[in-house]
Amino acid sequence: MSSENWIDISNFLGLKKGEMTDFDYQDKKIMIANINGDFFASDRVCTHAYVDLTGGFLNESEKTVTCPLHLSSFDMKSGNALNLPAEDPLQVYKIKREKNKLFILI
Repeated sequence: MSSENWIDISNFLGLKKGEMTDFDYQDKKIMIANINGDFFASDRVCTHAYVDLTGGFLNESEKTVTCPLHLSSFDMKSGNALNLPAEDPLQVYKIKREKNKLFILI
């Protein structure tokens, strides 16, 4: 039996390329990012110093987000920490687009 829970986040379709924003769902603090027209989602709290990554730097060409405090970067596709001091990856979430709707799998 599948326990997949696709949540409608179509209100974020207006997010412009290169922008990211926060999204809270139950106890999860999530970041939604538009990278060159593709949407990505991950935990929004840095795994090193617990800083909100939506205040960081989004690199569209590398598909990364960089923490504003200690400059650790994370791959938005895999969640992997790419440099120290962060070592633990971010949780990433699947996003799908259907017609004019956007959904996140939580």
